[in-house]
Amino acid sequence: MLTREQNDTLAKVGPGTLMGNLMRQYWIPAFMSSELAEPDGAPLRIRLLSEDLVAWRNTDGTVGLMQNACPHRGASMFFGRNEENGLRCVYHGWKFDTEGVCTDMPNEPAESNFKHKIKAAAYRVVERNGVAWTYMGPRATPPALPTFEPNLVPNPQIQCIQRECNWLQALEGDIDTSHLGFLHLGSVKAEDTKPGTFDYYTVKDRTPRYAVVDTDFGTMYGAYRPAEADTKYWRLANYLFPCWTMIPTGVLGMRVGVRGWVPLDDTHTMYWSMSGGPTRAGLSGGARTQQGGAFANPDGYYQPAGSGGLGRWRTSANAGNDYQIDRAVQQHTTYTGITGIFNQDHAVTESMGGIMDRTKEHLGSADIMIIRTRSRMLQAARALAEQGTPPPGVEDPDVFAVRSGSVFLPNGSDWLKSTEELRKAFVVHPEIVAQAEAGRF
Repeated sequence: MLTREQNDTLAKVGPGTLMGNLMRQYWIPAFMSSELAEPDGAPLRIRLLSEDLVAWRNTDGTVGLMQNACPHRGASMFFGRNEENGLRCVYHGWKFDTEGVCTDMPNEPAESNFKHKIKAAAYRVVERNGVAWTYMGPRATPPALPTFEPNLVPNPQIQCIQRECNWLQALEGDIDTSHLGFLHLGSVKAEDTKPGTFDYYTVKDRTPRYAVVDTDFGTMYGAYRPAEADTKYWRLANYLFPCWTMIPTGVLGMRVGVRGWVPLDDTHTMYWSMSGGPTRAGLSGGARTQQGGAFANPDGYYQPAGSGGLGRWRTSANAGNDYQIDRAVQQHTTYTGITGIFNQDHAVTESMGGIMDRTKEHLGSADIMIIRTRSRMLQAARALAEQGTPPPGVEDPDVFAVRSGSVFLPNGSDWLKSTEELRKAFVVHPEIVAQAEAGRF
């Protein structure tokens, strides 16, 4: 159980907060490159880390990201003219480049040097593999981008979904493995699955045991259950600083994926999924996917885009319609009556409220990964604030080159040593691929 102070420290991400300052040490994804497809096109409103921003693509193709309020009188730069490698406020014509420098001030006399004294808050943007990353931190020379394997492989699948709750409670669903056997597979019986598969052992024994360790990138758990007489079924998953997870869905050694829970503000989160390997069918619940620049929105999964920085990537199944729950289906077919694994997670984490009151929790042994991860976050945030210690991975982005997934291990084996090679990114394991193709998993 967290104290009120600890809960606030972890949840709140605005400028000057402990966790907000920690977040700003890292590059974080701001938007898909395809959301600003054309040079000199319409700007895009972004809310990120409790700041209202506007993004645009210059005439030369570079991207700018600056405060939405014009430094002159506070008019929204979203209405600005995107022209000749700059964004011009339509109120009085002040124009800014991608570094926030005022390059033109046409309502002032030609001899005035006032424009040289004006600078808007602007942030660096780097595009990589369809994702526009931004650095909002204090370093004059930003650190390197994180070495996430799925953002470096050819043609990754990229998904964005907005969740209307605090980033931490959204993230913690990814490092809570015991809910799989209930929320997602609660109506599935062992005899309904293929014997010997991951799902078979998950529903045969819905009470996993845990081993949890700190890592260079954050924390990792191994959740294990009995499998055959001489083996155990292990699910290995990662928390990676500052707001990333790698879930255990898929085969360890094959699965290439990472999920981000990027705070828009204290009560809104943007989910990012980047994947380049096999995952459980239907994991995204029909989410909109970018692959090679193409978009699909099957069955109206998303609401039409709205205005403001919180108008993007909102699902049609939401709190306003109880996530389209079907009570008849819940009674007779599925455990929740809510279609799609992601929508099921969406419903329960948003139902906790904008910011969950963790002073009222009662955590058990199944929550050991959540407990360890919170402790790691608090330690890192305080070390940065009190000693200036860079948090994990900022100065060594290669620590993020890891994988997660599921695996069978012999009884009594050292789970860390036995999976060391399988947890390395950018490695091909032909023997694992062959087993997967044979239906072993």
